[in-house]
Amino acid sequence: MTQPATAPAVRRVDARHRYEILVDGRSAGFTAYRDRDDRRVFFHTEIGDAFAGQGLASLLVQQALTDVRASRKRIVPVCPYVAKFLTRHEEFADLADPVTPDVLQWLEAALAR
Repeated sequence: MTQPATAPAVRRVDARHRYEILVDGRSAGFTAYRDRDDRRVFFHTEIGDAFAGQGLASLLVQQALTDVRASRKRIVPVCPYVAKFLTRHEEFADLADPVTPDVLQWLEAALAR
């Protein structure tokens, strides 16, 4: 496992509804969301195999949630990784709303468009 030459960078890409993490200018992964009113619904997080084991998913989600807090939004952790992250990082617990059947139904419809 090699370490990146430069620090990973996280950017929000609104047009693609996701936060991306870049390592040495290359896309290493993303966490995808859809916005519903004042809530950002995270539904999938993925890190490329070539970048596994470097803590990038944790860094990505941490920076994404920090951005959500700065935007004065709340989050709904449909994504299992984001939900697990929240159990280990209580500093973000105040941002989370529960995953409900209503949210899941809305997300399914939003993703079908």
